[in-house]
Amino acid sequence: MSVDTASGEDLHAAMVDQLVADHAAKGLSMRPEVEAALRSVPRHLFTPDAALTEAYRADQAVVTKRIGDEAVSSVSAPWLIAEMLGQAADAIDGGLPGRHVLEIGSGGYKAALLRELVGPSGSVTTVDIDREVTDRATACLAAAGYDDVAVVCADAEQPVNPGRAYDLIIVTVGAWDISPAWIAQLAENGTLVVPLRTFGMTRSWAMRRTGDRLVSHSQRLCGFVSMQGAGAHEVRYVDIADGVHLRLDEDQQVNHHAVAELLTQPQTQAWAGMSLPPRTVLADLDLWLATRITDAGQQFVVLTAQQEAVDAGVVAPAWRFGTPAALDNGAFCYRSALRWTDDDMFDLGACAHGPDAAAAAGRMVGHMRGWLDAGSPSPVLHVLPAGTPDGDLPAGTVLDKRHSRFVLTFAPA
Repeated sequence: MSVDTASGEDLHAAMVDQLVADHAAKGLSMRPEVEAALRSVPRHLFTPDAALTEAYRADQAVVTKRIGDEAVSSVSAPWLIAEMLGQAADAIDGGLPGRHVLEIGSGGYKAALLRELVGPSGSVTTVDIDREVTDRATACLAAAGYDDVAVVCADAEQPVNPGRAYDLIIVTVGAWDISPAWIAQLAENGTLVVPLRTFGMTRSWAMRRTGDRLVSHSQRLCGFVSMQGAGAHEVRYVDIADGVHLRLDEDQQVNHHAVAELLTQPQTQAWAGMSLPPRTVLADLDLWLATRITDAGQQFVVLTAQQEAVDAGVVAPAWRFGTPAALDNGAFCYRSALRWTDDDMFDLGACAHGPDAAAAAGRMVGHMRGWLDAGSPSPVLHVLPAGTPDGDLPAGTVLDKRHSRFVLTFAPA
């Protein structure tokens, strides 16, 4: 055995050990079959242009194709792959053995893992719109010994194999809507796992099909390269100050000059008045805020900022890559950075600008207290066909897409 091979084996084992440990740190237990698949498939064979140390980093995606500065194809980060495979296995009664799987977005690595999970009586088909990507996936799968995975070059917005039903469809590109073709190809009670943007924020949703409807079983925060082809939907950004932007993902119409003017006015800070331990999980708070802001008749947007703008004090967002914000005629308000105390506890806050700043900040921290008082409930996503009458929708916050009507509710904690 060469030194390089031994190093690769050691790095591979260390990567999986890290993933298992990270699951345990979150209070989760990795399914043994997912761990076994991760230990079986050599990731470096799917990232041949990357160094071994890069190939086996648990927290890092490897970009495999760029157009200009934009990443258009990648091998996803192992931690995210492990979580999505766990979501899929958890949502399917009896797990993945013997299942027939369609993967949309092909890097090859996840298809090989799925092939391990479905076993000899199952099947895996992987599809991508880019011929260069599918040719690369075919070569990598063959090099790793998975030449029984079917690789298809097509736009998966349309049926890949018309008339064929899959037990699991797993999407590995960022989507804005659910294509009717996915539901048509999904077996009754089948599972769809998809990184889906809701209110401009991406989560991996595992959803089960009942008739023409999907209901989520679990969700995880994540990020993916955006979908291409007929299912693409462009995210728009507008500048409201130097290095400060609004992300508009639901066709919002915003007078960015008016927002920029509000941002020049003095800042008002409000606090929820909580004392929370550092391990408090806030992952679901932002979707709660999106629904409460929308239901109150205000406009929900996502604030993003460059580090220089944060350092200069122009804004103080909770997370500069995407923080929930509310717009109305008299204020611009967003969730602010945490306030820590000397005993390592923290409070939640909101910053607001404009004539109605104090009231706006008070409303937002009130929504935060409401989420905490409710026991930090998790969101549930319902997907119904476009045109479904309002009276047939579950009670919740409605988000209309091109093909679908999304309804967000929150499960009791």
